[in-house]
Amino acid sequence: MIALLGLHIYLVTKPRVDSHTRVLARIDIHQPVNDMDRDKITAWLYQQKGVDHVMCNTKTGIVVFSFSPLQADANKISENFRADLNYPDAKRFLPTAAQMKSGCPMASNSFSFKAYRFISNIF
Repeated sequence: MIALLGLHIYLVTKPRVDSHTRVLARIDIHQPVNDMDRDKITAWLYQQKGVDHVMCNTKTGIVVFSFSPLQADANKISENFRADLNYPDAKRFLPTAAQMKSGCPMASNSFSFKAYRFISNIF
């Protein structure tokens, strides 16, 4: 906040992106995934430049990965994922504005998040 001549001016800035910045992305596969698929998906994602952690859930058909935004683009990774691994219905999950306001869309259905929400509403 800057105070100038009795006026208060608030500056809104984006967080600085540097070599330590990591971003999470989610791909919904929209077709059955078994353990062999999971291993193939995980190995493929780890080969992508900038990707440093991958989690693939065979029950939900969801892949979440972290990456460096300086080295990779999640949209491009998602496009290549569909083409290279032959998952034509796979789509990158992008939360709506309402979901962004309500919290993390990747954790909003988890028990721990629901418990946190319940406790925070009590106090």
